[in-house]
Amino acid sequence: MSLTTTTIDYYDRDTLLQGYLAFDSTVEESRPVVLIAHAWGGRDDFVEAKARSLAEMGYIGFAVDIYGKGVLGRGPDDNAQLMQPFMENRALLQQRIGAALDTVKQLPFVNNDKIAAIGFCFGGLCVLDLARTGAPIQGVVSFHGLLLPAHNIPQPEISAKVLVLHGHDDPMVSSDQVVELQHELTQSGADWQLHQYGNTMHAFTNPLANDPDFGTVYQRNADYRSWLSMQHFLAELFA
Repeated sequence: MSLTTTTIDYYDRDTLLQGYLAFDSTVEESRPVVLIAHAWGGRDDFVEAKARSLAEMGYIGFAVDIYGKGVLGRGPDDNAQLMQPFMENRALLQQRIGAALDTVKQLPFVNNDKIAAIGFCFGGLCVLDLARTGAPIQGVVSFHGLLLPAHNIPQPEISAKVLVLHGHDDPMVSSDQVVELQHELTQSGADWQLHQYGNTMHAFTNPLANDPDFGTVYQRNADYRSWLSMQHFLAELFA
């Protein structure tokens, strides 16, 4: 295996974005691609590492960019300001994640019949919204994602399979939102799963998360179990 990484500039209308691509350059045939949507701080080392991990599994990993080339938050207040326009304008969010999907579909070594997307925190919302648009992808995985409905798509028709990986004690997501998402996914006709991890807060996959007062705490077991669940899910999607 020869792990190759590179950045790819692409556009959403007039906004320049930059994704991070990881793949095995010794493989000549087309193969599945997994988009990775970042948390509220922007496309950072965390999602780039996930892209490399996916490449080591035999997939193409593409860490998408929602905010713009080189745009990264410097802390919670800055991160919130970057995320807020997309929370307020979900059509813009859906357009932005859709631009990443359009970009990877143009790559010559991508199997366009085998595409999935995973996301963390804010990125979980991004991939759920991609599914809500009816995008022709095989599946999405939300890791401790925000679960707010997209009011611009009140009755989505979701063809992608959905896996939601959620901390039971996540203060960013109410129990009502969890129930409402399950109802929404059922009404949409989606093939969905929701795994909840006990004694687990928000950002449980991030080893740097250590702020119980804010509600973001790394949980090693939930991190391991959720990543394993994702692997099984992708294997099913791409069989």
